[in-house]
Amino acid sequence: MDFVHHRFLLTIAVAVATFCACDRGNYTVIVSLDGNRWDYPELYGMPFFDSLGTVGVKAAMEPSFPASTFPNHYTMATGCVPDHNGMVHNSFRDPDDGSHYSMSDSLKRFNPKYYLKEPIWITAQKQGLKTGNIYWLGGDVAIQGQFPTYYRNWNEQPHWEFSERVDEAVRLMSLPEKERPRLLMVYFDEPDHTGHVFGPNSAETAEMTHRMDSLMHAFYLRLKALPHGKRINFILAGDHGMTEISPERFVPWADALDQAWIEDIAGATPTSIFCKEGYADTVYNALSRIPHLNVYRHGEMPDSLNYGTSDRLGDIIVSPDLGWQFNFAPSRNKGSHGYAPQEADMLVCFRAVGPDFKKGYEAVPYQEGRQAAFKNIDLYPLLCHLLGIQPAPVDGDLKRIEQILK
Repeated sequence: MDFVHHRFLLTIAVAVATFCACDRGNYTVIVSLDGNRWDYPELYGMPFFDSLGTVGVKAAMEPSFPASTFPNHYTMATGCVPDHNGMVHNSFRDPDDGSHYSMSDSLKRFNPKYYLKEPIWITAQKQGLKTGNIYWLGGDVAIQGQFPTYYRNWNEQPHWEFSERVDEAVRLMSLPEKERPRLLMVYFDEPDHTGHVFGPNSAETAEMTHRMDSLMHAFYLRLKALPHGKRINFILAGDHGMTEISPERFVPWADALDQAWIEDIAGATPTSIFCKEGYADTVYNALSRIPHLNVYRHGEMPDSLNYGTSDRLGDIIVSPDLGWQFNFAPSRNKGSHGYAPQEADMLVCFRAVGPDFKKGYEAVPYQEGRQAAFKNIDLYPLLCHLLGIQPAPVDGDLKRIEQILK
């Protein structure tokens, strides 16, 4: 073998070894607690979350805009902001036919064309790993013609109770090694629902956070008790926070807009307004005069929001101030979200423990003055690192989050 050929093979071997160094055959279980605001453990006392801060990593994570459920679950799965991954809101207008994508519309929700970026389970499966998905958005959609190795369809009734989701997760992680998922993603729709109905500053929300804390503790102990429990990285994340709302902080669409100007309106917090030809400036000027509304033209939103260029968004985008509503009628709920992700009430509670994470580490802000340690777009490259796989091109950056790794 000549010297050049030998050196080439050595270079390849070093590169492969470097890339695979993080992959020690460990497993990753990532859980999303919908609407679990970053400060709930401090407000209400969540002993298990507190203990994870002692034995693992504690952080506040910044969601993507808008701080809502579908956009952020698909962002965490893809590492791409909603403006790029297609899930620009819980509901939005389809530019092809003018119809509306909606969480409650099964024909739309399960249509792969709406999911524009590659989720982590597909990235992992392309590289030979098995994955599991229990109700995480997109896991029951044939994105790129694929499903996770194991998944639960949201349309199957009745929905699994929280305890049943834990049972299924433990069952999957108990499978023989060759069948066991290396990545398991599990979704729980609390404390979001309770926070909406009663508000984040309520006894009911406090009680629900205690329930979820106990459930996660039991889940973690069952995973740790498995023969390979020491090889499991356990991550608790979420999609957004929650803030108080009231009918007094409300701007009605009807008072702000003339129907003659409008072709269509989609979503709320933020709201996309599709204007009739020649009326975009009229709508912009009318709304710009109204206090507590942040009004933007398509493609002209602040860089900090990473939003407003998708063809699924309107000519005018309206994002109200924290706690304010812009809609056809005020919500009966006492809590809401969807606001600018930098708002403290929108930040997410993050915990991580396992063989690849530091112990007793509280992540510090990546930038001076930031309240969040990192952005949720960084979870995808983190998961790729933990699994030892090559990531697809994304908006996230492992460097922003690598501080939490050993």
